Amino acid sequence: MDYGDILKVETTGASKETAEAYYDRNLSKGVTASEIMAKEDLDSMKKYKTIIKNVAERWDVNPALIAGIISRESEAGFSIKNTDPPGWGDKGNAFGLMQVDKRHHDIPKHQTWDGGEHLYQATGILVYFIGRIQKKFPSWTAEQQLKGALAAYNKGDGVVRSYKNVDENTTGKDYSNDVVARAKWYWDNLFKPSCWPWQR
Repeated sequence: MDYGDILKVETTGASKETAEAYYDRNLSKGVTASEIMAKEDLDSMKKYKTIIKNVAERWDVNPALIAGIISRESEAGFSIKNTDPPGWGDKGNAFGLMQVDKRHHDIPKHQTWDGGEHLYQATGILVYFIGRIQKKFPSWTAEQQLKGALAAYNKGDGVVRSYKNVDENTTGKDYSNDVVARAKWYWDNLFKPSCWPWQR
């Protein structure tokens, strides 16, 4: 199945709201801000490189895409590792590195917040939304559908109404654009040396 090439997805990067909220720093908006935030999470992300690659192979997606979501959702675990219990964010409603919402998905009790099973479940949810967006917008390119699926991962496919305003209802009004920019940075700085089937 063609999920689109994350490296070919257009992006405007993070919104001012997202950039300013990150570590309370005075970052400007845009791709540069997304890249700075991704770089801040790099050391933590390296700990998960192997399991990210394993999950990416199983779902046939670019590992950098998973890393981009992890960075956006949990700062590569930094923002949720010390919660009580660990791994929970969004006022106790979302779990794990990719922040799966318990209000919409079953979370196995034995699942660890930073383990492969969690990443497999969360990536499967993304793939599900890719399929939903493909059916909803069949005339979109694969890359546009992938971007729409990222917005849907954040807020559900019901809020995705047009490509031009794909992020109008997402957190910070930039979710897909920010994740795409971060993912591209992780490809160049963490995953690019490997030869993967989605390299074209």
